[in-house]
Amino acid sequence: MDNPTLALVALLAVAFGGATLLAITRGRALDRLIGILDVGPAGDVDVAARAAVQARDSAVWAARGTNEDLAHIINLIGSGIVRLDDHLVVSLANEAADTFLGRGRGELNGLSAIEALGDHRIEAIATRARDVGWANGEVTRSSGQTLVVRVRRSPVEGFWMVMEDVSELRRLQRIRTEFIDNLSHELRTPLTNVRLLTESLARDLERIDLPSRVRDGILKIDVESGHLVQMVNELLDLSTIEQGTVPLHLDAVDVGAVVRGSIDRIRLFADRQGVPLEGAVPGDLPPVRGDEERLGQLLVNLLHNAVKFSGQGEPVVVRARRDRDAIVLSVEDHGVGIPRAEVDRVFERFYKVDKARVRGRGGTGLGLSIVRHIAETHGGRVWVESTEGRGSTFFVRLPIGETA
Repeated sequence: MDNPTLALVALLAVAFGGATLLAITRGRALDRLIGILDVGPAGDVDVAARAAVQARDSAVWAARGTNEDLAHIINLIGSGIVRLDDHLVVSLANEAADTFLGRGRGELNGLSAIEALGDHRIEAIATRARDVGWANGEVTRSSGQTLVVRVRRSPVEGFWMVMEDVSELRRLQRIRTEFIDNLSHELRTPLTNVRLLTESLARDLERIDLPSRVRDGILKIDVESGHLVQMVNELLDLSTIEQGTVPLHLDAVDVGAVVRGSIDRIRLFADRQGVPLEGAVPGDLPPVRGDEERLGQLLVNLLHNAVKFSGQGEPVVVRARRDRDAIVLSVEDHGVGIPRAEVDRVFERFYKVDKARVRGRGGTGLGLSIVRHIAETHGGRVWVESTEGRGSTFFVRLPIGETA
């Protein structure tokens, strides 16, 4: 199950189905017993038959009570819950489902999926679940309401559908995205101009005799402006990646060329930090299928992160190797490393390892999140192995192209 609501629904489904099945099974068995024992005239039932009737009535009453209790519990859940039979006819719906679908209490019962749900997209999700056992989808209705719909086959009979209203969440996400986009665009132009000016000044230092204090100040401005530009770019990149507004231009990509290009792009920053860069890529590696620009961005982010957390003179090494049907890239550093308790969180948005321990080396906490997004959109994955105080190695596994 992919969330607590679905887990609860599964539990309710088993209880509901078990109670119903028990009542039906016991009722049928007891009916057969009554038929055998009823040898007298109509209504003349002996003691054993009366006991059987009472047992059957007790089982039916218990099942009815269980079902009513389950219906009450389901109505307490804020998510819309609908039970569909194998023919996609509604057999149960809670009050939240009635509200989401604009129906009065109990009006959904007995309706077909298209009649009850009133939207062919929701019906399509239910139909797919009938074919493969499960289905998920998100539907924005004409009213502006956005529903996340999940359907799972019941372990007993039929299907359970869970609907969650995420309209407010999506509205807040749009506001956040628009804010980040506007802020980033407003910052990018002046920062880019400052960056160009400081780079020009840094190059002219070799030809101008300036006091060491002024020289160090210019170099510091150059480094810090570079960090600011990267932060703004990361905010914009993550925003566009998460929205899916930038399509991937897939092609056969030479991994060696991407590694060499990425090292060249980060070399100036590495030289200023006093960190050597090394590449170890075999020349016979097959291409991967991907977007060369995005894969370059992935590797640059990993390299920048490795250089930032490495000490002067400690090399950063990029390697690539074939692993069956994939290429595995690795970026190894010998820097501060990552505490064991934080290894699983470094790819989260805005997460930064122990801010006090790495003071002066931080950023937005978005670089590794961007790496994860790019790897996953290419059908790959990313992970890290690290020992605190000894360094880290980040790995990216990418599928080999179809032509390989």
